[in-house]
Amino acid sequence: MKKTVTYVEMTDRSRLVPGTPAPGMALVAVAGDLSPVSDVMARIGAPYHWRSARRGPQEWRAWFVEHPERTCWLLTLADEPAGAVCYDVHPDGDVEIRTFGLLPEFTGKGLGGHALTLAIRQAWDMVPGVRRVWLHTSSADNANALPNYHRRGFHTFKVEEEDA
Repeated sequence: MKKTVTYVEMTDRSRLVPGTPAPGMALVAVAGDLSPVSDVMARIGAPYHWRSARRGPQEWRAWFVEHPERTCWLLTLADEPAGAVCYDVHPDGDVEIRTFGLLPEFTGKGLGGHALTLAIRQAWDMVPGVRRVWLHTSSADNANALPNYHRRGFHTFKVEEEDA
């Protein structure tokens, strides 16, 4: 079985089309103990069979240190975890949104547009001189993911077929 992997980018922060605000939603930096992020990411990825849903503690430690500029944030709603965003800052001015998603109990409630807006704004503010924010998604992810990325102002720059 094949899946389609779609890569999207935003090359100017002015292209961001904000989603409908979700009162009480915030993006909160995580420092030190990253176990809350690994738990949330595993729960986000479980319905889509992400590798994060199967990682053990040692694999999580390796994932967090494999990229020295990786940072993780929790999306919260009324101070409760609702999702996660992880970023990889690359030396060429690119910021990759490595992981983005909402917990299953928060999907389908009209929160994704605002959550992504918060994630994109943070990506543009990660370091001085960001020239591009990008990410990838697949046909195995939430069906609303790619349309949400396009509505926020990302455009597709590469499409690949992979074995699922």
